[in-house]
Amino acid sequence: MSIQQQPVAGNAEDAVASLQQRAAGLDRQDRLAHCRSLFIGTDTPLSYLDGNSLGRPLRRTPEDVAAFIRDGWGGRLIRGWDEEWLELPQAIGDQLGRAVLGASPGQAIIADSTTVVLYKLIRAALAAVQDADRNELVLDTENFPTDRYLVEGIALEEGLTLRWIETDPAAGVTVDQVRQVTGPRTAVVLLSHVAYRSGHLADLPAITQAAHDAGALVVWDLCHSAGSVELDLDGAGVDFAAGCTYKYLNGGPGSPAFAYVNQRHLATLNQPIWGWMGRKDAFEMAAGYEPAPGIRGFLSGTPAIFGMLAMRGTLDLIEEATMAAIREKSVRLTTFAIEIFDELLAPLGVELATPREPAERGSHITLDHPSFSKETVAAMWEGDVIPDFRSPRGIRVGLSPLSTSFEEVLHGMLAIRDRLQG
Repeated sequence: MSIQQQPVAGNAEDAVASLQQRAAGLDRQDRLAHCRSLFIGTDTPLSYLDGNSLGRPLRRTPEDVAAFIRDGWGGRLIRGWDEEWLELPQAIGDQLGRAVLGASPGQAIIADSTTVVLYKLIRAALAAVQDADRNELVLDTENFPTDRYLVEGIALEEGLTLRWIETDPAAGVTVDQVRQVTGPRTAVVLLSHVAYRSGHLADLPAITQAAHDAGALVVWDLCHSAGSVELDLDGAGVDFAAGCTYKYLNGGPGSPAFAYVNQRHLATLNQPIWGWMGRKDAFEMAAGYEPAPGIRGFLSGTPAIFGMLAMRGTLDLIEEATMAAIREKSVRLTTFAIEIFDELLAPLGVELATPREPAERGSHITLDHPSFSKETVAAMWEGDVIPDFRSPRGIRVGLSPLSTSFEEVLHGMLAIRDRLQG
């Protein structure tokens, strides 16, 4: 029986009992249930509903890090750069491309923070346009703050015009909206694949095509989709993309971001932050900057090798599990969360600020209520239920397919109900 077909109970206690049976059944049927035990902390009663902000660490990660300290850093010392570390950003980038991004080798690399990577990509995209009449940047009002701030700053630096898409906070950017604001003056479009607040999943292939039809280039922010939503960047003809690695890729706090540059742009790439590691021969130490060929030219300073270690375990796990299975579970998790909302929270005046159609949402949902606040979430944290708050009145429930169980979702949603009934 599907989630949508499950009969509802006639009163609150029966509803909870029915949902508990549903959660247990869904966990038994879960093809990825075995993955949960591979993560630290999943054997505790804590309900973690914020993996879309910071993913749990794998149980193998402490030993991976210890082995690196003992055998790599401690054993090989400076020799490690020549033996492995210099190539690690691209080696992990290629695995990321293969396992997650739908990208052939040589187009993805691990580098810098998301903010810095996005700055490089936007500036590189502007340089690639090479048309003085194209002086407009397109973005939406509900995009993540970093994305908006960056574009505003670049527009100020370069004397460019901003074209804003006014977005419904409970939805996201549509193809029609992109077609309405793009045209012969559009240089670059910057959008998020999954909206950080509502969870709306943008139609990446169609929007990319719409921007290309207008003669513009597209930069996609994949922070809330990489590792939870299937991607085919090559197939969609995406120009540029960036994303963090500490959410669904479990790289740890502050782990470096990734950059994707389609191979058709690599030969003429002109990224703005020239550093020694992006030069064609970093250790030549010569005068003048000559960029390294290919995606390596996107590096600037010394790679954060330590910060790259943890994500390798997750990429191995994703390749084993497959993104198709991960996306399938993501849909089932969010669908179950919405079922719980309908049964227990909607009658209390809570609003769902996330699309109901599975094809239109990522791996989190947002619940709005006038009484929800930072203090509400802080009190839940004290009780070992951990969602997050999104202003002005939203609780965001993030569901990581590899580490989140259906029972965990129900436990957390019941805690939200209990706070409302207070």
